[in-house]
Amino acid sequence: MLLFDKPLELSSNVAMQKVRWLFGAEKAGHTGTLDPLATGLLPICFGEATKYTVALLDADKGYRATIRLGQKTTTGDAEGEVIETRPVAVNEAQVLAVLASFLGESQQLPPMHSAIKHLGKPLYEYIRKGETVERELRQIVIHELKLERLQGEELEFSVLCSKGTYVRTLAEDIGEALGCGGHLVALRRTVIGEFDLSEAYTLAQLEVMGAAERDGCLMPLDRLVQNLPTLELDSVQAIRLARGQRLGLTDSHPDGKRRLYAEGRFIGLGELVGGRLSPSRLLSSIAKAAAIPNSA
Repeated sequence: MLLFDKPLELSSNVAMQKVRWLFGAEKAGHTGTLDPLATGLLPICFGEATKYTVALLDADKGYRATIRLGQKTTTGDAEGEVIETRPVAVNEAQVLAVLASFLGESQQLPPMHSAIKHLGKPLYEYIRKGETVERELRQIVIHELKLERLQGEELEFSVLCSKGTYVRTLAEDIGEALGCGGHLVALRRTVIGEFDLSEAYTLAQLEVMGAAERDGCLMPLDRLVQNLPTLELDSVQAIRLARGQRLGLTDSHPDGKRRLYAEGRFIGLGELVGGRLSPSRLLSSIAKAAAIPNSA
């Protein structure tokens, strides 16, 4: 896995393809789309690492965002046309009070300019035709919301939020709560789960590196599942598990997902229920070894 700092004006897919080409990887995927006007942390997984991205997709995200107060747009961000202008007369105390009111659990209506699908088509395709569709409110959680800068008609804030939170909608709602409206003009993702933007590499940095130096930027696959407890197996147990057999464990272990290792090497994930371990998602290398007669 590579922690990539996505540049401005590149889609997440185009950015991923550029990085895939640099590393000469056959297979790659990213975890969590960023709009072309957004920058920042975009984990890119290569090969089998793409099988273990669910934890990052479900993880909390951190952003730094800038609102242009006093203007509402058709899209809620700088790509849209200005449809309403209001005077801006807010002070720091008012902003702090409004930001505090958004903390905790709430429901958010996803924007029409989003990739959420309705009847198999993303919402933005409907709005391009002048159509709107019913959208369901989403339960979100705002863990942290901090004022970073208030200067004239610009308000910059940082936020740590649950998955599925649209910062563009949050920016619009903050503008409305301040009485002047607003739209998002800049967005930078800084955190995904335990991963931080400070560990990420830019395209410019990667392009001037040699192949060996680039490879040194990669994180081991099991960093994707560091939130899970570990379970060490011997080689015989690993092969049995790879052949689809459940293992009975004599030690007392609580039920749940486990990060599995055999002879110190990560081999995949397992599910432990009532002292019985079943394979959940194993690496192909251990599966191939299990297919060889007497490989144990």
